[in-house]
Amino acid sequence: MAKKCVLIIFAVCFLVAILTISSATAFDWKKHSGTSIKLLLNKHPYTDALLAHLNEFTDQTGITVTYDVFPEDEYFDKVTISLSSKSPEYSIFMTGAYQVWQYAPPGYMEDLKPYMASKEKTGPEWDQADIYENLLASLAWDLKPGSPLGAADAKQWALPWGFETNTLIYRKDIFDKHGLKPPKDLPEMVDLSARLKKLEPDMYPIAVRGTRSWATIHPGFLSAYNGYGAKDDGPFPKPTMNSPKAVEMTRLWVEMVKKYGPKAWTSYIWYEVGNDLGQGRAVMIYDADILGYFQNQPGASKVSGNLAWAPGPGAVGAKPAPNMWIWSLGMNASSKTKDAAWYFLQWATGKDFLLKAVRGKYSLVDPVRKSIWADAQFQKKLEYFTDYYKTFQEIIPTCKVYFTPQPMFFETTTEWAATLHEIYNGKDPQAALDALAKKLSRALKRAGYK
Repeated sequence: MAKKCVLIIFAVCFLVAILTISSATAFDWKKHSGTSIKLLLNKHPYTDALLAHLNEFTDQTGITVTYDVFPEDEYFDKVTISLSSKSPEYSIFMTGAYQVWQYAPPGYMEDLKPYMASKEKTGPEWDQADIYENLLASLAWDLKPGSPLGAADAKQWALPWGFETNTLIYRKDIFDKHGLKPPKDLPEMVDLSARLKKLEPDMYPIAVRGTRSWATIHPGFLSAYNGYGAKDDGPFPKPTMNSPKAVEMTRLWVEMVKKYGPKAWTSYIWYEVGNDLGQGRAVMIYDADILGYFQNQPGASKVSGNLAWAPGPGAVGAKPAPNMWIWSLGMNASSKTKDAAWYFLQWATGKDFLLKAVRGKYSLVDPVRKSIWADAQFQKKLEYFTDYYKTFQEIIPTCKVYFTPQPMFFETTTEWAATLHEIYNGKDPQAALDALAKKLSRALKRAGYK
């Protein structure tokens, strides 16, 4: 009996010791209570969702959060000025993958990999494996121009927070009226546009972006371009926008825009594209999936409830290859409160907040986590958006950032968009793209890339 009692006491003591150790090493959300951090944010529906729940982060951590929000036409200038001055004012800022190629090489951004790997700084519920790998990879880079994103030795410069992939969004009511189906490739989309011009003479068939800007290249254009197997560089720093496949796709794209796109195409940004769809002026758009989502919400536009989604077309027989834009959260390398900032990053990209952000009245509609897409309540919400969920599931395996990472991204893509304008105005596509490739080669060489 005495021996049995000793064993029981030993077992109880062992259990207490294990529980004590476990308690001592449990992740402490209150570790940085009393600290203050400041956010620099772009005005966006995703930001609205974040700010609506911000008090929950403070309640959970004791960390005080202040913020500044700027409209997009001012926002990126504000980020560039703040980071380049090495000001510690903002600990966290919103960014995109392309901006990382500007901000990371000079040392303005903090590498997040050590934080992600730390069991002391990162709670087990954050669950990195639940985040789509292609999203994380698109924000990881080794700082070598031309190196692939997401390589094993790449540093993690930001965390994906909410994103948008590029799809075809169309008027389902008009397609049903005429017995039409979404086009499977770019030639079919041009043919369909010709039919729609006759069938719906009070509308125009297809809206896409067209300003002299990188923003014209990255949505529908690059997604179709990828579908042709065309590359921007091959390898860097050799521009290949004049390859046979690139010329074939560009010729067809500009023909489609000129014949069936908006009359003021060269001034079209995302706003005009979405607004023309929502106001019943355009039958289709090839742009960010969420752009149609905002127009289709109950009461949001004239076409609310009548939109549908399909994979964006590329070459005949090719799988969809949509380029993506990722609204991400990065950490300022000059911040004085990095550990507290990391707590905010894992909360803002964590399951609890993201689930609330997609279920409620807010529109964080392309969440970065697999578990959120599997949520029955979120799926129920998406039933009002015909084939949104189905299209996402079909394209997410091949959805990524397809541009070659390099610091001159904005200059080269602006020149690329300008060349589309030249072709639109009558210049031969092969000649225009040959001239573009030579011009970019010279510029990259002058910048020291050989």
